[in-house]
Amino acid sequence: MTTAVQGRATAPVSTAAQSAPWLVAMVLFWGLSWPAMKLALGTVPPLWLATFRFGSAAASLFALLAVRGGVRFPPRADWPIVFSIGGLQMMAFTGLGLIAMQYTDASRAAVLGYTTPLWAMLAAWMLLGQRPTGRQGLALAVGMAGVALICSPFEMDWRRPEVVGGNVLLLTAAICWSLVILHVRRHRFLSRPIELAPWQMLFAAVPLGLMALVTEGPPTHIGWSLELVGLLAYIGPLATSACFVISTEHGRRISTFAMSNITMGVPIIGALSSALLLGERLTVPLSLGLALIVVGTGLAALAGRRKTPAVAPAGVGARA
Repeated sequence: MTTAVQGRATAPVSTAAQSAPWLVAMVLFWGLSWPAMKLALGTVPPLWLATFRFGSAAASLFALLAVRGGVRFPPRADWPIVFSIGGLQMMAFTGLGLIAMQYTDASRAAVLGYTTPLWAMLAAWMLLGQRPTGRQGLALAVGMAGVALICSPFEMDWRRPEVVGGNVLLLTAAICWSLVILHVRRHRFLSRPIELAPWQMLFAAVPLGLMALVTEGPPTHIGWSLELVGLLAYIGPLATSACFVISTEHGRRISTFAMSNITMGVPIIGALSSALLLGERLTVPLSLGLALIVVGTGLAALAGRRKTPAVAPAGVGARA
């Protein structure tokens, strides 16, 4: 999950080309994390899975910063963004998403989870009075048409309350993340993203662990195996913390528009890999909905590029 935090200029072509393989790997790891989480949910309850994800990711980043000599407690001015990203983008988005994935396919979760730019435009309009431009309005209409198609009776079984509830949770998770995007745009950072990230992950992991203990019981009932350990190592240290490092180190070397379009490969990889690895069906409505959402978010990125060409995203969390 990336979030816009600081401005940057477009890097030279040679530098961007050197970062390309890393960014491609990041998108692949993030995309493949969706079927990995679905597989892990067969053994680990959702809140414990979210706890293990962010707990292990936080430990990995703390270790990396310790080696670099850069572990610092966040200054008071950055506490609000630690609570916002850790609470809404990480804890709420992932917790709600994993609960929903008990009743929905990983491919659907990946697609609906990546509607956050659309909800951010709506939230900016409704909460901040930032009326969309003509191009943004077109992007919003196209993207929301995709959401409507995926959630329509053509694609979703409205006779099953658990399925409807799962999709509502996925959209709620995306809306939570969109609110963080608005906060990040207005926050003045005193610390680098990588210095704040482990604290944000820790802030997500601790409440998740407490909620898991109360609602799902102690993790002693989990059937541990080498396969599960491998899945957890992939979901946490690799697909969360390592991809975050790639995003912060290499994402800043390319333009905002390029980064936005690159990360839209995540739901595509998530949907395709879920179909290949889990046997999930990519129906015509789901595929068309995914296409509309990708086009809508691409148009939104293009509109943002023309409006504010100097603002660019750097990673602050997992896109998965």
